[in-house]
Amino acid sequence: MGQIAAHSYQIDAKNVMMPFGEVLEVADKLSLNEQETLIEVLQRRIIERRREKLAEETQDAQQEFLAGHCQPATPAELMKEILL
Repeated sequence: MGQIAAHSYQIDAKNVMMPFGEVLEVADKLSLNEQETLIEVLQRRIIERRREKLAEETQDAQQEFLAGHCQPATPAELMKEILL
């Protein structure tokens, strides 16, 4: 991963909402190396968010099962139910 040059501006991302078009315009002003680094960072963040969501959904499903809201089923039973 390349290094990002220091800039004289800072953005507090927690308090700033930018329209998507403006985000693209700002990204276009970055150097090629900075754009590649941005893509790498965003891809890692997306992967992490998907992992967190999957872990949360798995935990919810386990709690539903333990609470008796679900019944075990074979793949064949699931397909039969889906196709009906």
